[in-house]
Amino acid sequence: MVETIQWTDAGVVMIDQTRLPREEKYVTCRTYEEVAEAIRSMVIRGAPAIGVAAAMGIALGVMQTPAETLDAKFGEICETLAGTRPTAVNLFWAIDRMKKVFASHRDLAIDRLRQRMIAEAQKIRLEDIAINMAIGRHGAVLVPDGKTVLTHCNAGALATAGYGTALGVIRAAVAAGKKIDVFADETRPFMQGSRLTVWELQQDGIAATLITDNMAGHFLRQGRIGCVVVGADRIAANGDVANKIGTYSVAVLAKENQIPFYVAAPISTLDFKLATGDQIPIEQRAASEVTHVSGVPIAPAGTAVENPAFDVTPNRYVTAIITENGVARAPFTESLRKLAG
Repeated sequence: MVETIQWTDAGVVMIDQTRLPREEKYVTCRTYEEVAEAIRSMVIRGAPAIGVAAAMGIALGVMQTPAETLDAKFGEICETLAGTRPTAVNLFWAIDRMKKVFASHRDLAIDRLRQRMIAEAQKIRLEDIAINMAIGRHGAVLVPDGKTVLTHCNAGALATAGYGTALGVIRAAVAAGKKIDVFADETRPFMQGSRLTVWELQQDGIAATLITDNMAGHFLRQGRIGCVVVGADRIAANGDVANKIGTYSVAVLAKENQIPFYVAAPISTLDFKLATGDQIPIEQRAASEVTHVSGVPIAPAGTAVENPAFDVTPNRYVTAIITENGVARAPFTESLRKLAG
C-alpha cells in the first residue's frame, strides 16, 4: 500500500500526486505554508488525505512558532490551511479537531503542547487508515462476485492516509476472495482515474481497465458491471453527495441501467449543517486544466472555460452510503444520523 503522507523529523513527507504515474517522487513540506500550497496545487488530494495534511500542517506551524506569539499566530495558521480548498469537509473537520486540542491543552508548557499537537495529527492519520479498512469490510459484502466494479476519480490510498474508501471496498472484496476487476474512468480534466487509480491498482495486482469518461454509459448498459463505487468530498444531511465532476453522470446512468451506485466515505465526510447538496460550495479550478494536458495546449488560445472540480449527486441516485460504522440506505436523513451516533 502506497504511503500517502507521513510525519517525520524533517517535516511532512507526501507523495507528489501531480507527477504520477510518470515518476514516484516524495516531497517534504517544512512549513505550514508549504503544506497549504501542496493541498492547493494538488500535490496531495482526496478529502481524507487533505484533512490529515491540514492537521500535520497545523502541528508544524505550532512547532515552529515562538511561544510568545503563538496565540496570535495560531488563527492565521488555521485560516491559511482552511483557505486551500472549499469543497471537502474533511479539511475543516480536521482543522476544528486540532483547534479543540490546542484550546484544551493551552495551559501546558510549550514543549508539551507542541508534542500534543504532533501526536494528534499522527493519531488522525492512523485513525483514517483504520476507518478506511472498516469501510472496506462493510462494503465488500455489497460487491457482486464475478463482476466488474466501475469507479470514478481516485478514492484509494492516495486520496486518504492509506487503504482508501472506494478502492478500500475493492481491496477488501478481493481479499475476501471475490473474483472482480475494475473499470476506472479517466476522470477529466485532472485525470485522477488514469494517472492515479489505475497506477494504484496495478501496485496491488488488481485487474484494472481504463476507459474514457464518455464510455461509462456504454459499459453500464452491457451488463458486465455489477456495481459502481465512488468516494465523496462532502455529504449533506439528506444524502446528497459531492464528488469529483462527472460522478453525477455516472450515477444517473447507473440508475437507468439498474446497477447499484455506492458511495464509500468516512463519517467525517458527513456535513449535517447542510440540509441538501444545493448548499455545498463547488470549487472552481484553473482553465488551463481543461485547455492543456501535461502543459500541451489542446484548445485554441482564448477559449472560454468552465472548470468546476465537483458535482452533486442527488440522493435518489445513491443506492447506499458505506461508512466505517455501517451502511446507510434511504431515507438517508435518518440512517446517516443513526450511523453518526
